[in-house]
Amino acid sequence: MTTTLRPTEPLQRGAAGALSRHYHVCVNSRPVGRIHLATHPLFGPRVARIRDLYIEEADRGRGRGTVAALAAEEVARGWGCGRIEITVPAGTAALRLVTALGYVERNRGMEKPLGRTAPELPAGTRGRPMTATEYGPWLEYAKGEYARSWIGRGVPEDEARAKSERDHADLLPHGPETENVLISVLEHDDVRVGTLWLALTEDQAYVYDVEADERFRGRGHGRALMLLAERQAIGAGKKALRLNVFAGNTPAERLYESLGYVPVSHSLYKGLL
Repeated sequence: MTTTLRPTEPLQRGAAGALSRHYHVCVNSRPVGRIHLATHPLFGPRVARIRDLYIEEADRGRGRGTVAALAAEEVARGWGCGRIEITVPAGTAALRLVTALGYVERNRGMEKPLGRTAPELPAGTRGRPMTATEYGPWLEYAKGEYARSWIGRGVPEDEARAKSERDHADLLPHGPETENVLISVLEHDDVRVGTLWLALTEDQAYVYDVEADERFRGRGHGRALMLLAERQAIGAGKKALRLNVFAGNTPAERLYESLGYVPVSHSLYKGLL
């Protein structure tokens, strides 16, 4: 039996060279699933993204998804892409499939359900809003660190720095006054020891950036920052707290796991030769 992709629409073309197309996954012309391939909305037309891959239950376990993913890679090469990416739910067969195909994990999403009682901060520790004077230096440092995180995980420097500039501009259009954004400084015994960037959505909160100052690391301030995030999220009536952690950041992963966070998604990438 032969597994192929059959387009279900003309090739869609968008601004700045963006491409997108939906396909049926077919076995001897019989549809058994679907796949959606597009260029990446953040990295541009040189990077492809599998946005959806679904095989009907009766046809699973027969290699259909593997062949479909490999066929999508060939399409992406034809589009001139040098990298392909995919995000899959945690704890699913999809993660095993793409790992076997040579995809490398770059980052994972983690989540913690929240109760109604806010945790206490350690004695002598408090959070306060970041001042306008502090915001400028913090923003420049945050953009640089964010770009370096992507560069260290296979993204070309120009793409990483452009992504950092774009993401921060989109997420903080009005700086520290951006609606539903809390940018805080953590102090211990009146000394600044870390910073926290928290965004509030409809039913949950998201930690975009959390960092203990380098000279104060190893003293529990990272944990205190995450407790501050919980306090702020619970105070805003949110039911869950989410974050992203880059693969290989073992200390952060251990901290989040110890606080009750569990993986909910994995983002992976693969170079296309």
